[in-house]
Amino acid sequence: MKAFILAAGRGERMRPLTDHTPKPLLLAGGKPLIVWHLERLAAAGFRDIVINHAHLGEQIEAALGDGSRWGLHIRYSAEPPGALETAGGIANALPLLGSKAFLVVNGDIWCDIDFGHFSGSTVAGTKLPSGAAGAHLVMVANPAHHAGGDFSLDGQRVIYAKGEQTLTYAGVGVFSPAFFADVEPGTVMKLRPLLDAAIAAGTLTGEHHAGRWVDVGTPQRLAQLDQELKGH
Repeated sequence: MKAFILAAGRGERMRPLTDHTPKPLLLAGGKPLIVWHLERLAAAGFRDIVINHAHLGEQIEAALGDGSRWGLHIRYSAEPPGALETAGGIANALPLLGSKAFLVVNGDIWCDIDFGHFSGSTVAGTKLPSGAAGAHLVMVANPAHHAGGDFSLDGQRVIYAKGEQTLTYAGVGVFSPAFFADVEPGTVMKLRPLLDAAIAAGTLTGEHHAGRWVDVGTPQRLAQLDQELKGH
């Protein structure tokens, strides 16, 4: 399975830190955020990684190179200034991702998820998407800054947020290429409309990750994570 890391965002909420450094290269615990992902992916047996970029993307390529230092093979999907949003960015990179389901990881999160969990054809008894236009999302407890959550789980089926039993999409999921079949390359498009369509079609599954997860969206949360990791 290939993995795709989303790294094209401008990081407006992280300014001024992101004025001169792309958000995935900001340091936490002594290493760039994206390197935590690369190390975990390599440890889990992943080898082929695709990373998209836009804002200061040349810095990302210069810092990570071809990925050989982690035993990985990294290829890059460059986007125009302003980037293409999540669905647009993934659709744009499909020629590099191939015909099989792939793992997607947001570049601006930190998590202790074992990515090897996704290397088989099933997760927790749920068949991962392959040829069908499906997806499997990792969900986490709602953080304080997103208390309302995104969705709920009915068993392993993702449904619209219901009552108090809501969860937040962790920015980690497995997607089939067919999930993005109707998104023209170069289109600016968010992921949520495709997730809504999959909920309606009953092709969106998910699971709850109870471990550590941080949406590193502000300088304050980055500083807190940095102190936490340095304390280990």
